[in-house]
Amino acid sequence: MKSKIFLFGTVLMLIAEIVALIVFAVQTPDFSQDAVAVNEVVQTVTDDFRTIEEHENSTALEYAVIDNDGNLLYRTRSGLSESINSAITHRDTILDITVDDATVGKIIVYNDGAQTLQSQKRSAIIVLSAAIAIQAVICIGYAVYLYLSVIGPFGKLKGFAERVAGGNLDIPLEMDRRNLFGAFTESFDIMRSELKKARLAEAQAQQSKKELVAKLSHDIKTPIASIKAVSEVGLAVAANKKDKANYTQIIGKADQINTLVTNLFTATLEELQQLTVTPANMESKQVQTMLENADYLRRAVIPDVPECLVFADALRLQQVFDNIFANAYKYANTEIAVAVGRTDGHMDITIEDFGGGVEAEELPVLKEKFKRGSNSANTEGAGLGLYISDYFMKEMRGELNIENGVDGLKVTVSILLSGKN
Repeated sequence: MKSKIFLFGTVLMLIAEIVALIVFAVQTPDFSQDAVAVNEVVQTVTDDFRTIEEHENSTALEYAVIDNDGNLLYRTRSGLSESINSAITHRDTILDITVDDATVGKIIVYNDGAQTLQSQKRSAIIVLSAAIAIQAVICIGYAVYLYLSVIGPFGKLKGFAERVAGGNLDIPLEMDRRNLFGAFTESFDIMRSELKKARLAEAQAQQSKKELVAKLSHDIKTPIASIKAVSEVGLAVAANKKDKANYTQIIGKADQINTLVTNLFTATLEELQQLTVTPANMESKQVQTMLENADYLRRAVIPDVPECLVFADALRLQQVFDNIFANAYKYANTEIAVAVGRTDGHMDITIEDFGGGVEAEELPVLKEKFKRGSNSANTEGAGLGLYISDYFMKEMRGELNIENGVDGLKVTVSILLSGKN
């Protein structure tokens, strides 16, 4: 309705302006005089010429009377042409006064055509100015209406969409049913509410899954520990090499399963924000013990670790070494070279296998979750070991570096030295 009123008012003003322009354009100024009135003036002035000072104007015309010498004898009002030259300039009508067949003077009839034209111009300007002013007011009013009813609500929708895209589903969208988009904005807010409900439900489902995985991972470790314990007893009492080899293989597989379950359990706890790393000062000889414990196939020569204090979490650091040795045995299945060095406030433990390494473009993704090299296609694994180890080292303010060495994959564990933290 408001749009129709605006359009009707705008069209009406435009028509009025066009009409005024047409009228003003086609109108020609009329400088002609009323011949009857002019003749009447000539006659009365001729009759009263000898007593011109007593003459009275009986017409609507303005005029002046001069003699042959140009002297002013009479005028209806001041400001009229009083000479032939001024009369010619003003386009006044000049007529002779004849008495007894002799010209005794002149009548100068004032031409008001220019004044009339000027008055018409003023009227046209006033009408057009008023029309333009009214049109401007209507346009401004409609612009304000559009801003309040269209642009403003769309601005709110833009901010609302940005918040929703950013994940903020708590702030409702303000609604004004008086504007054109009241129901539209209400639908958007309903969408926000439904998205919030769906996201909460999804988060709860994910939480439940993670808790279930964590519980199952923890529960699986108990029978694995029993299998390993029984196998170790069997290995100790075995009488022949074949039985010893079988028990050794069972123990190795149990350790592999235990490592995989531990990684899965650890990753789940991390996502549940229950994985804690509490580094503290400890003696470096514990690091050597950890390396020996991680080398479950006893294929590595563990060098002596220089005596010093390091800043680490013993439990998490042991898991890091366990993951690295397990990967080396699982994917390379070779001897392992271990070296110990010290650089820039860190103690560096380098662990390298002889399996040829991985493709250079695969190195950057090995520390990502569920990422493995192309050499692992036929080997079981979840791709979590190095990801978890990297997370642990960062939490201990250390570093885990992976590169291709001379003969195989080389992993360097940089442990922060005490006093450097």
